Amino acid sequence: MTKWGMTIDLKRCIGCQSCTMACKTHNGTPAGIFFRRVVEKEFGTYPNVRRTYTPVNCMHCDDAPCVANCPAGVFSKRDDGIVEYDAGKCYGARVCRMVCPYNAVSFIEKIEPYDGEAFIPPEKYWYEKYEAGTAVKCTFCADRLADGLKPACVKTCPTEAMAFGDLEDPESDVSRLIRKRGGQPLHPELGTKPNVYYLS
Repeated sequence: MTKWGMTIDLKRCIGCQSCTMACKTHNGTPAGIFFRRVVEKEFGTYPNVRRTYTPVNCMHCDDAPCVANCPAGVFSKRDDGIVEYDAGKCYGARVCRMVCPYNAVSFIEKIEPYDGEAFIPPEKYWYEKYEAGTAVKCTFCADRLADGLKPACVKTCPTEAMAFGDLEDPESDVSRLIRKRGGQPLHPELGTKPNVYYLS
């Protein structure tokens, strides 16, 4: 049985936000809605300053708080490890946003054009699948996986900081990287059992 997972190499990430924009372009999310982000932190004082970048998206946890706590049953865990959502069930309780320790669930307050005046044709096309008052999030690009493709963020990253594959296959790229580089999920102490591993 396949179990999808991701590794993110913090030594390779340069904070270019290519993954963020590839995700937004592929999913066509409304203004202000991002399924992934890159957290930037700066340390030191001038001129001895360094900056770190941490890409963050849904961790597709084995013990996902959104699945366990959503009163409407919006979120569910697939057999292949992906935590998917059914926005049609969402009535805006926002419990998912409160219980997700990774801030990985977005809530669409309203759908507006980027220029604030009128929707352009691409916006009209993409926004049809979204509804104001509902929760949305990363799905590991399940639609691309179904076509045998990698997630848009992984495909686009110019430094190849991300790898994607089957965590159950010991010879997959992700499994080998986790073993070789000692990959760890964010906040394993929370017990959510994430399937995104960070390499430092």
